Amino acid sequence: MGDRHQRVIKELVAAHGRTYAEEAGIRLKNTPQPLYRTLVLACLLSARIRASIAVAAARALYEAGLRDPRRMAEATWQQRVDALGRGGYRRYDERTSTQLGKGAELVRERWGGDLRRMRDEADGDISRLRTLLQEVPGMGPAGADIFLRETQRVWPEVAPYLDSKALDGARRLHLPDDPDQLVKLSGGTEPAVLAAALVRAALDKQVVEDCLRHVQ
Repeated sequence: MGDRHQRVIKELVAAHGRTYAEEAGIRLKNTPQPLYRTLVLACLLSARIRASIAVAAARALYEAGLRDPRRMAEATWQQRVDALGRGGYRRYDERTSTQLGKGAELVRERWGGDLRRMRDEADGDISRLRTLLQEVPGMGPAGADIFLRETQRVWPEVAPYLDSKALDGARRLHLPDDPDQLVKLSGGTEPAVLAAALVRAALDKQVVEDCLRHVQ
């Protein structure tokens, strides 16, 4: 069974092992701008909307120049709405524009525009970090989980971070739902990559069907 689990994970990662930050064009580093862009992406992805639309909206915000807390906060509400609309993010554009503006202001005021200071405030306590993330307008539990799934790539104390959505994907693939066991079975795959692939399995039954068919 262990060998089959390894083959399922290998197939999944080969086909879907791309983080959402990568898909959004974010070169994730432990520096202020990519961390903030990942926060915005997590906010967008946490809404009840297709992931592809959220990713497109994150790209559109970047292309509009809204790539750091200062520019996001200084943009008008309409400028944010228009950028979200260009990305196809229309169902929640008005509310999200407001949240992005207020969130940018909070990140500037509380952490000087640098989310590494939030990390420092948490002092290695991942539960505390998850709570701090949810103080940002528009960031609920799902958004915090998405951010941590992505940033475990550059914040190693977070890893392995396989949240409930990733573990749901594991169960759909008939894999163990224990994070440490999954990481071991993945044979050195980055936890952020593994998590993103499992989330895609949770969100799309076709991913599950294709993966299982290929390892029969």
